[in-house]
Amino acid sequence: MAAAAARLGILVIHNDPVPETEIWRMAPEGVSVHTARFECPRPADTEYVGSPAAALANAPDVVRGLDQLGRLGVHSVALCFGSSSFFGGPAFDTEFAAAAAAHAHGTPVHTAATAITAALRASGVRRPLLVMPPWFTEPTFRATRDYLREVGVERTRLVQFELGPEWDGVARYNAFDEGAHWTIDSAEVHQQVVKAFHDPDHPRPDGVLVPGSGFPARAAVVPLEQELGVPVVTSNQAVLWYGLRHAAPGTGTAGQGSLFTRPLP
Repeated sequence: MAAAAARLGILVIHNDPVPETEIWRMAPEGVSVHTARFECPRPADTEYVGSPAAALANAPDVVRGLDQLGRLGVHSVALCFGSSSFFGGPAFDTEFAAAAAAHAHGTPVHTAATAITAALRASGVRRPLLVMPPWFTEPTFRATRDYLREVGVERTRLVQFELGPEWDGVARYNAFDEGAHWTIDSAEVHQQVVKAFHDPDHPRPDGVLVPGSGFPARAAVVPLEQELGVPVVTSNQAVLWYGLRHAAPGTGTAGQGSLFTRPLP
């Protein structure tokens, strides 16, 4: 571990197992991933509609996690909670990163949305098919589109992954807390994305973006790129790529998508 090519820190909400699971599985040999958790700022049984950057960066459990990751010696820390950025805009990313770095003893901090933005630019994607997790709701749809528009994405077409009928009685914004993330199969992700991509009533997208950190899409990336012939970017994939490009630029990882062949824009 002392000789690791990169030690990457991630901040994850208290009940989300997906970012660390996916990033560990994608990480090349010699790269370690270190997780700190914080209580999700979404009150129970409500829709999340954003958090002030300073309030989130200075929340006691976020401060504790940043302090511990900084003292551990990670090369960077990523906030794996894209919704906060989407509601706050790029200004949230800048403000959160500055406040959080002070708690992390000067360790660079970035958000998943910052990594996604860089990944889209590096991949040349300007008109993605936006695949939203099943627990996102209309306010998050609008916020995500507004955020992407502000960072230069020309056009998005939005589709939402559909859960099975057994979830019909659960409010969408509660589906994650009820365990929906455990039920998502990569083959079903692949099938739904391919169907949406080839919708004859809409222009052909130039890429696919899956922006939810808690949505398990890792295993669908390569099959989708092979079938659709366009770049596929997911939140957790972008976080790993961005961290590696900053901490260990020569470190590669095979079989996880075309993004890992690209330099920072």
